[in-house]
Amino acid sequence: MNKVTPRFLTSSLIALGLFSCAAFGQETPRSDKHYVGLLATAIEHRSIGQSDEDCWGQAATLVIGGHLSDLIHAEVRLGGGLADAEISRGDLSLAVDYFGSWYMGLHYPITDYANLYGQFGFSYIHGEGEISDPANDRNNPYLDLEGEFPDSGFSISWIAGLDFEVMDDTFLVFEGGKLFEDTGTDVNTFQFSGGLRYEF
Repeated sequence: MNKVTPRFLTSSLIALGLFSCAAFGQETPRSDKHYVGLLATAIEHRSIGQSDEDCWGQAATLVIGGHLSDLIHAEVRLGGGLADAEISRGDLSLAVDYFGSWYMGLHYPITDYANLYGQFGFSYIHGEGEISDPANDRNNPYLDLEGEFPDSGFSISWIAGLDFEVMDDTFLVFEGGKLFEDTGTDVNTFQFSGGLRYEF
């Protein structure tokens, strides 16, 4: 082997190493990333009936979205009910069978690994109210909630939250906000979620 070949190999290896380091050192801008998330969601129904009862149910939420810039994102959410909400002073249970939401939002980094965010959008909700003993007088304030719930399926929604990057591109998420307001019965329903989001 002549002397030129070792020099060429050495130069090539050095160049390849520098290129590899540069390639791995380059991070994809957040504005070019998409994300998916899976959240456990607690659903709180407020202002139920004349006595303003409240009750809690449970759901799971799938989040799919993307960053439009370093500060702006858009996403869709699909959720399904896991446990119905039951009031304590009557025999009413409220079930959210499924819901879908669309949001546009802003996120702002408060540290190198944490972000505050807020988003505003619209939701469609399908559910059902059921009264196990409608003849009982104590259930009279809730009779208008029996059957399809909510009366108005579409509603304005909003969320505020905080996320922490626990691994590369993987975030722990905590958030809360309004899911919908039923204009027919004046029931306000809020969502409180926690889970993981992965960006790619």
